[in-house]
Amino acid sequence: MENDKLKIKNVKTYTQDMARAIGSDKGGLMKKIIHEEEQSEAQKINLSPKSRKNRLFMFISMLLIILAFALSIFLLFFSKNSDTISVAPQFTSIIFTDQTSFKEIDKFTKDELVRAVLKQVKSTKVKLGGIEGIYLAEDKKVIDFERFVALTKSDSISGKTDFFSPNFLLGVANNETKDFFILLKVRSFPDVFPVMRVWEDRILYDLYGFFETDISSKTGYLFTKDWEDGIVGNKNARILRDDDGKIILMYVFINDSSVIITDSETASREVILRLSSSQIKK
Repeated sequence: MENDKLKIKNVKTYTQDMARAIGSDKGGLMKKIIHEEEQSEAQKINLSPKSRKNRLFMFISMLLIILAFALSIFLLFFSKNSDTISVAPQFTSIIFTDQTSFKEIDKFTKDELVRAVLKQVKSTKVKLGGIEGIYLAEDKKVIDFERFVALTKSDSISGKTDFFSPNFLLGVANNETKDFFILLKVRSFPDVFPVMRVWEDRILYDLYGFFETDISSKTGYLFTKDWEDGIVGNKNARILRDDDGKIILMYVFINDSSVIITDSETASREVILRLSSSQIKK
């Protein structure tokens, strides 16, 4: 009995001591509880989607997602309708050009092709003394020389394109005038010389539009006139002149694998110089 009384007394004493301790620190404990509640409420507000700051963040996020989606749709649509032309890797530039342009000619007739090229020649922005390369493309792929022969209806050499490289260049040299030329890569001089002589009889008829030669009663004789041997830039050439001695068209054998067709000695010399420079660098 005495032991039980002692235990009860001890419990009461411990409880009373705890009550006194709590009572003596009541103010500090209440402040702590209030502070913790305030922190909890503040955290709930910060995490709540109804808070002003969070609503702003959500709005900005949604706006960015919408913009990203719209941009993706635009890029997808633009890429399908872009006029950008994929240049086939094998069509590297034959000579250094200061500027390059690409013309889409899908379903063009020969006359439309000629007009598109002449428009580019006359509107070129290449610097004085510079050369602009002009590439023709169908379905965003640069055409080769065989296709060019077919489009220009150059039937006299249509079965002889194996003597020429697929890679060729239409260009304009900007001197005091804007001079058009066609630069061809060939198998070799002995191989291509007889082919060019055969084409000689029809080449003006096939290409007169590119060089703006009028067909009339006054110029009709040019289409049957004999060509003559000549020298341009110290290179062998075949030249067609009118009765006044003006060059109407010519082709120059620049080296064993290059032939230029043009009506301009200045353009020929510039191309010869650039081909020679590239060979020296190699």
